[in-house]
Amino acid sequence: MRVVWSPLALERVAEIASYIAQDRPQAAADWADAIFASVLRLESFPESGRRVPESARPELREVIHGRYRVIYRVDPDRVMVLTVRHGRQELQPGDPDLH
Repeated sequence: MRVVWSPLALERVAEIASYIAQDRPQAAADWADAIFASVLRLESFPESGRRVPESARPELREVIHGRYRVIYRVDPDRVMVLTVRHGRQELQPGDPDLH
């Protein structure tokens, strides 16, 4: 199955890496590489992430990477990475990040 990153998810990765890079540039690069690598398993195991606990939508799942949640949707022909959020940020009903 193909993994596709939404523009928003890529933007969030870039923002987080930029923040980390202010103090530790190499740690930021390592973090970004690791988050992309952690999502690669979804090509073979798209439902390996847990269901998003605050959502009733069964197609929404997440991979936890350190303090961050990589939220994705399983479609028939692809895995769509929707957003990346800090683990403390809960999703709200109708959240625009989930479309």
